[in-house]
Parts: sequence; structure tokens; C-alpha cells
Amino acid sequence: MTTVSLDKINSPADLRPLGRADLKNVSEQLREFILHSVARTGGHLSSNLGTVELTVALHHVFETPHDRIVWDVGHQSYPHKILTGRRDLMGSLRQQGGISGFPKRSESPYDAFGTAHSSTSISAVLGMAVAARNLGMSRQHIAVIGDGAMTAGMAFEALNNAGVTPDVNVLVVLNDNDMSISPPVGALNRYLARLMSGGFYAAAKNVGKAVLQHMPPMLELARRFEGHAKGMVSSATLFEELGFNYVGPIDGHDLDALVPTLENLKALGGLQFLHVVTKKGQGYKLAEADPVLYHGPGKFDPEVGIQKSAAPARQTFTQVFGRWLCDMAQVDDRLIGITPAMREGSGMVEFEQRFPRRYFDVGIAEQHAVTFAAGLACDQLKPVVAIYSTFLQRGYDQLIHDVALQNLDVTFALDRAGIVGADGATHAGNYDIAYLRCIPNMVVATPSDENEARLLLSTCYHFAGPASVRYPRGAGCGAPVMASLDTVEIGKGVVRRQGQNLALLVFGTLLPAALQAAESLDATVVDMRFVKPLDTTLLLELSVSHRAFVTLEEGCLMGGAGSAVLEALSEAACHRPVLQLGLPDEFIDHGDQGAILRGLGLDAAGIEQAVRARFLPQPD
Repeated sequence: MTTVSLDKINSPADLRPLGRADLKNVSEQLREFILHSVARTGGHLSSNLGTVELTVALHHVFETPHDRIVWDVGHQSYPHKILTGRRDLMGSLRQQGGISGFPKRSESPYDAFGTAHSSTSISAVLGMAVAARNLGMSRQHIAVIGDGAMTAGMAFEALNNAGVTPDVNVLVVLNDNDMSISPPVGALNRYLARLMSGGFYAAAKNVGKAVLQHMPPMLELARRFEGHAKGMVSSATLFEELGFNYVGPIDGHDLDALVPTLENLKALGGLQFLHVVTKKGQGYKLAEADPVLYHGPGKFDPEVGIQKSAAPARQTFTQVFGRWLCDMAQVDDRLIGITPAMREGSGMVEFEQRFPRRYFDVGIAEQHAVTFAAGLACDQLKPVVAIYSTFLQRGYDQLIHDVALQNLDVTFALDRAGIVGADGATHAGNYDIAYLRCIPNMVVATPSDENEARLLLSTCYHFAGPASVRYPRGAGCGAPVMASLDTVEIGKGVVRRQGQNLALLVFGTLLPAALQAAESLDATVVDMRFVKPLDTTLLLELSVSHRAFVTLEEGCLMGGAGSAVLEALSEAACHRPVLQLGLPDEFIDHGDQGAILRGLGLDAAGIEQAVRARFLPQPD
């Protein structure tokens, strides 16, 4: 008996003629390929192992790319990439010049929508479905969304809108794996758990199989689903009240259930909601046992698994924050820690263990996280919102209207500020300086190393108003971190090297590179510490003894810290030339953080070269 080889699957069209046995065989090979591919490159593993059969079934049943599939949040799209002609490119995954770890429209016609922030899929496919209807096109539109992503309000906004949109084909596939990145939270998760309780899942699965096995006519199929499967789940009315025909739950690893169910839902059209249950890490026992550890691993030996090595010599900024949070909570029982579903990523595991009643994971709900913090601050508590720079963008209105406008005492700890490396443009923390410094009442702090991060976290925490501290992904320069909770004066910079004629004004972790460049340039180097309030006193003092300034920031130049310096000099009618060095007006793709900074001229050599070209040109 011959079996189909994964090497022969170059597009979804190669899947469509296959029988069920061959599809299962392809799925087994696909899972093995993903495991060994991610082990070589690093990337998201658990989520992709869990969506193998679902991906195979979707591409087998639907006529992609004519039919549209949108993956939400997108880190589970590796099986999709492999089956859509990118198998041989997986060795370049998330590396400079290689393919993205998320769906990307410019990468393939099969990537119907770029996703990397969660809960956008239903809105996107609804827009596509309306476009198809208005253009007179016959097309299917599928949103594959995880149970974690379903905690976000945007998903329900889209469901609500879809329910009153006539004549559209939208299939929402809820990929219920009981796991987002951190363990799932909230009432929706309890609702999904109730669907699975009391042996319901096995019973519903058997009913579905029995119905589908005999392939009755559509009306009979609908009647039997209504009478047997859906009748067992009163909670399914949540989605039906929103206008969707609810089917499920079914086993997301069982092609004998998936394929005929999808075929029938395709034929039904309209608004359909399919609840599938999958297991993160499926087929790799180590990932099944610890899906969080294997969510986004680096390179590892799949035969051995991820080895938990001794703590590295240099702390990451995330670890510095996590320890500071626990230390500050120990001395101030008003402190409340908040994260939008990023407990591990934001370094809050120990805080949750030690202070469970003061820890709140609000789910993938950044808007709620910010306003929830505002409510806490109204009654004298001290909320600390630990959030990635890229995700605070999603709570920007709340930041302005609910926190800053009311001048409430909320501290924002912004992880992953600046270049984020392998996650690329979708997760870039390039914009927070620009979007925060324009908000009245807001303090914006930019620590230059690990110890400065702790100092500025304490400083901003004690500030009676909204304040933010931004720090990058990974480790800093290895600065020893003090154990105290000392503070510094807000809005005051520090001269780190005294030179002459030229002053380098550094906002953040480019300080070591600036100090190195300054040795050759004999330049003054200032750790500015704060973008807002800016140390204009120091700036004007330096303008007396220095003929030019260079600003350095790992953030966008447009509206950034360099712009703040130019505004201050203009306000004081101080005419000094300023060279602004930072991130250009473009989206920066994935790659190694250090290599990207070098390519942008933000290492010591690049800084020196830019300064010499501007202020010390060589004679012709």
C-alpha cells in the first residue's frame, strides 16, 4: 500500500483528491516536520502541533486561496505555511530575510490577512464576506480563533455585527485548546469548560459521527444536529442568540469528524460557528505536558526536549521587573499587578504565587486592563499594568481618556520596547515614546540598563499620576542590580561622560554603544532617563559649552525623544544643530535584535560614523 508523502504536497490542491487515510498520513508527517523544523529554528511549537489536523481538513475542504482563511492570532499557522508552498522555506522562519512566524499578505496569496495581534479574525472575514456579497462573488470565509483570543471584546463586537449582516458566508472555527499563552482566565473559559463537562464531549462527538456517517440530506442533517448534538448544550445559545448556527464541540484531531462536518457547514453557508477541541502540543509528549514551556522555544533537541539550564549571568529586563514588582508589593500592600494574558512574558509568575489576591490576569483585553487599573486608582490602590509596548497601542483611548485625563495614579511597565527580533513588525515596540509623550500628565522614563530599570520603576511607582517605564526584550549590558527601592528625581538626566563640543543625549539602552562611540569622538554622554518631563535645564546648560547635539533612541524618530529635544531648543530660542538617531519611518522586519540595530547604524560604529559624517566631514 502506497502512502502520500508530505514532500509531494506543494499546495492545498494536492490535498483535495486524497482520501481520509492519506490525509491522516499527511497529518502525521506534518506534525513530525513541524517538531523538527521548530527545533532547528526556534518559534511557536505547542500551538502548531495542536492545529495540524484542523489545517489539513480546512485546506482539503475549502478552495483556498479563493476561499479565505484567517488565522487568529497567527502563531498557529506553521502547518498552513507548510501546506501552501513554503515547506522548503521553514528553515528561514523568523530569521532576517526569511519567512514570518505569522500570516503575511505579501508572503503568500494563501495568507488572506496579516495577523499577530489577537482577536481580529472575525472582523476581517466579515469585511471580506461583505465585499464578496457586494461584488457578486461566491466565496467562503473562515476565521480560526483560539479560546484565548475569544476573551477579547473585539471578537464579540464582530460576532454582534455579523449577526445582523445579511447574506454573508462566515464560518467561525473556535479552536478550543484550553490555553492561550498563559493559562486561560475569565467567565468565557468557564463557559467553555461547562460545554466539556459531564462526559458531554464524548457523547456529542459520537452523535456527530453517527449523523455524518450516513450523510443524510441537508434538512435532515440540520434536524438531527438540532435534536441531538445542539440540544445537549444549552450554553450554545450564547452564539445562537448572536445569529450563528452552533455546531460542536467535536474532536479537532479526528479527521473522520472534521472533514464531513466542514463539508456540511460549507454547503449550509450563512453564519456558522464550529467549536473544535484540540490539545496544545498534540503528538509530542513533552509539549503536551508543558505547553507553556514549549509555546515559543528557542532551538532544542526534540529527542531530549528543552533543558532548563542554570540562570544566565545577565538578568533580562523582564526578570528585573518581576523581582521589583514582588519587592515593592512586599512593602506596599496597595500595589495591584495587572497583565492582559502575559503572565510569563511579563515576568509575573512569582508575583502571582506570592500575592494571588493582588494579581489580575484580565485575558486578552488590553482596553479593559487599562480602565480596570483606572478604577482601582480611583480608590487609592496602586495598579501596575505590565504590558508589551505593542499591546498598549490597543488600549490607547483608555490610556488617554480613563487614566491621563483624570490624572490617575497608574504605572505602566512596558516590556518589549524597541526592536523585538524574531516577532518582527507586528510586535515592534517602536512607537511608545511618540504616542506617550504627547499625552498630558504622562511621565515617560527610558532606563539605560537593568539597575536603572529598577530605579525608574520605583520612581514612577511613587509618582502620583500616570507614568510609564519602557525597557527592551532580553538582557541588558549586565549592570548589577541593587536590592533597594531607591528613587531618583523625576525629569533629571545624568552626565555619564564629560567631553567637549558634542553632546550625545541617550534615551534608553543605547547608552553603552554611545559611550563607546564617545571615546573616539571625545563627546559628552548624557543618560537623559526621562523623555517627559525632559531635563531642559541640563539641555540648556550643555548648549552653552557644546556646539551640537546627537539624540539616540530605540524608538521611532518621528515624534520621538529627538523631537522632544528639538521642541525644547526651539522654545528656548537656542540654535544648536541636532542629529537624531533612531528607528526610521518604516516597518522593521524580523531578525536578530543586534543585527537589526547594526544594520540601522545604532551600534557604536554606526553612531560614530553618523556623527562624523554630519559634524566632522573629511576633506575631499
